[in-house]
Amino acid sequence: MRILVVDDSSTMRRIIVTTLHRIGFTDCVEAVDGRDALSKFDGSISLVVTDWNMPVMTGTELAAALREAGHAVPILMVTARSVQSDLEAARSSGVTDCIVKPFAPPLLKRKIDALLQLAVA
Repeated sequence: MRILVVDDSSTMRRIIVTTLHRIGFTDCVEAVDGRDALSKFDGSISLVVTDWNMPVMTGTELAAALREAGHAVPILMVTARSVQSDLEAARSSGVTDCIVKPFAPPLLKRKIDALLQLAVA
C-alpha cells in the first residue's frame, strides 16, 4: 500500500512519514503542496494524507481536484483547524476524514484502518 503525504512543512512531513513507518506503512511518497501531490498521484496511491494550509494549492483544493478527476482514493486531512464548520468544509471538498493536530500514532492507525476498510467496501 502506497501513501501520499502532502505538507509544506518538511518537519511535519517527516513526523507523519516516521509515524506511518512505525505503525506499519512504509511505502510513502512525499509532496510539498497540492499541485506537487497531483503531479505525483498515480494508480499506485492507496491513501492521501494531507495538510490543509499550504501555498500554491491547499489540501481542500487538492481533494476537490482529485474528486473532480474521478479518483475515489481516501483522503485524510491532518490539520490544526478544529472548528466543526472547518471540518465540514473539508468533507464537502472531498476529504474523507480529518485528524486534528497534535495527534497520537494509535489514532492515526485507527483512522487509516477505517478508511481502508471503507475503500474496500
